Amino acid sequence: MRYVFVYGTLRAGEINDIGAAAARNGIGAPRLIGRAAVTGRLYDLGDYPGLVQDESAGPVRGDVYEIDEALVPVLDRIEGVEPGVDSVFKSRELTVTVAGRELRCFFYPVDDVSVKGRTRIEAGDWISYRLARDSVALLECGR
Repeated sequence: MRYVFVYGTLRAGEINDIGAAAARNGIGAPRLIGRAAVTGRLYDLGDYPGLVQDESAGPVRGDVYEIDEALVPVLDRIEGVEPGVDSVFKSRELTVTVAGRELRCFFYPVDDVSVKGRTRIEAGDWISYRLARDSVALLECGR
């Protein structure tokens, strides 16, 4: 078993929902450990966010799951992570405090170069940002 911190489209209810990804691949359901935050800067990259690690920045909110090791390559494929291939997302590790415990988690950050010219999500929460952004877009379409 491993722990993963998810902050964007892998969160429950999002387009790459981690539970749905596990089910599609016949892998046991991830177990939600709890909500957590890491320090960094979150950016709107269109259909998904990108997190740049930055210890001087504010919190980026997400969820920590305990997952079966078999789910790791599935998540890597979703995030476009392949050994020896440079991609937008990287697989990295960090320590996250969740439910009063410190857990070593892997996650998928991006580098500064990937967010150049992109809108920063100041509140650090992809879901609330996406919902607000999409609501505004719907209202503008109705005009």
